Order: sequence, then C-alpha cells, then structure tokens
Amino acid sequence: MEPLSLPALRRVAVCGGTHGNEMTGIYLVQEMQRKQRENGDNTWPAYVKTVLSNPKAVKECRRYIERDLNRCFTSAILSSSITETTPYEVQRAHELNAILGPKGSSEAFDLVCDLHNTTANMGVTVIAYTTKDYITMHIFKYLQAKISSVPVRLLMLDIPIPDAYSLESVGKHGFALEIGPQPNGVVRADVFNVMKEALLLALDWVQLFNSGSKMEGGQVEVFSFQKSVDYPRDPETRQITSAIHPQLQDKDFCLLQAGDPLFLSFSGETTTYQEREPLYPIFINECAYYEKGVAFQLVCKRTVNIPPVQIQKD
Repeated sequence: MEPLSLPALRRVAVCGGTHGNEMTGIYLVQEMQRKQRENGDNTWPAYVKTVLSNPKAVKECRRYIERDLNRCFTSAILSSSITETTPYEVQRAHELNAILGPKGSSEAFDLVCDLHNTTANMGVTVIAYTTKDYITMHIFKYLQAKISSVPVRLLMLDIPIPDAYSLESVGKHGFALEIGPQPNGVVRADVFNVMKEALLLALDWVQLFNSGSKMEGGQVEVFSFQKSVDYPRDPETRQITSAIHPQLQDKDFCLLQAGDPLFLSFSGETTTYQEREPLYPIFINECAYYEKGVAFQLVCKRTVNIPPVQIQKD
C-alpha cells in the first residue's frame, strides 16, 4: 500500500501542569526547560515548545483554581467573550489557544502532547479523539512496540474536534499521556522515568517521520469510551455508601463479566457487574473523579487498521 502523505511536524508543544497537582508532567516540563537553557544540550529538540499550562494551580498544588482547565478547550468556550468575572482557567484557555492555536486553524501547532498523571492503575495510556488522526495513531503504535516495562494502551474518546474539551485538541494533531498510578501532589521516580521514556520515544518518532522514513501501517488495538459509573449513593443525602471492591481495585483494563464484584458497601454488601456486554473498567477510583460522580469508566475494545504514512514531498 502506498503511504499516506502528511505534512511535516515542524512545531511540537509539550505541556505539563494542566492539572496543578499532577507532578510528573510539571517536573518533566521544568526539567526540559532547564535542559533547553543549557548550551549544547540536545536531549530535547529545539523545535519543541514547553508550556506550564496552569501556573496558578501548580503554585498551589491544586488540580485547578476555579474550573478544570482540561475541560475548557471546546470551540464554544474558546470563542466566548472574556469579562472580569470569567473564571481564571477559561482566561488561561484563551491564552493557551493564542499560543498553541488557534484551534482548527492552519496556524495551530502541528502536534500538542499534554502530560497527565492518574491515581488509577492505568500504566501508559495515550488518549486521543479520533482514529483518523494517523499521526497520533502511529505514535501510539511506536510507543507500544518500544516500551516493555508497563502496558501501553490507546483510549479513544470519539468526540468531534470542535467539541473536544482538552488542551491537546488545540493542535492539528494531539494526544494526552496519562500515566499512573501516582497520588496527587507526589512524584514517583518510576512514573517519572516511564513518562520521560514515552515522551522521548514520541519525539523520536517525530524526527523519523520528518526525516522521510516510511512508517508502516497495520492493526492497532483501541479502547473506546462507553459510559461512566458512579458510586452507590444514599438516595436522600447523595452521600457515597460504598467503596470500590478490593477485587476490582487496580484492575484497570481487566475485562468485567456478569457477577464480578464492583463495590463493597460500608455495611459489608457487595454490588456486582450486571451489564449484558463484558466491558473494561478504567480510571478505577480516580481521586479527581469523586467530584465528577465517577467511580470508574467503561470501555470496549476494537481493532482498527491504519495506513502507512510518510512526510509530504515538496
């Protein structure tokens, strides 16, 4: 099959601190900035722009100040008017869109990678919006082939780009690296090293692609979002009445079958999986999702074929 010709990736952005208490991306971006300031250091290519996305939240080691920044990048929000009462994160989203975008325009960065941590046992998870973004699909395929220390998986949100809400959607191509488990406000050396390895491999792929190498296509395994599941709650107070069952905890991406335990109530009763279709749980007991009413999400697995790609010739 003839490779699909795609434009070169001349401008790449690496962002950290979109959530101000997810420490690996923060420290990795700061390390990149330090290295780039040192003369003669070639670890991080000069064409890579580094961004600390939410500096106020980073300073306070909080997920966000007023509103989750990583839900502020829909086209509707980015086209809204800014006033004195506009939440800080919405203002910051407009600033980042001006720096890295504008979203959906020819001036946008060619590739945006946003670095995240999760408290769930997600390994290395690449998050993207569409299987038609063949740059992201090929980068994932490359990471999965090269990283052996932890599982590498692809989560597909299947949302149209105008409605895509996270920072990486500002670029012409984009993905998030979600790596865990790691508590909020903490940095673990093993998680840091895996994120650094994954990011360096992604940049290696960019350099190979830009040099004219043909990137072979093939089959890619994709996990697609189906729905979110809340904790059992008291119908009157809306307080949580159960925790994630010990047999489910840390079993992200492990197939659920009917009758498998999901929750253990504080009084000792077990709630089991009752869906007709076996699905995979992810973001199990994610700390940041308590406020969103999400105990875990359910995804299905499918396989897609991607074409070979090569840089577009002048």
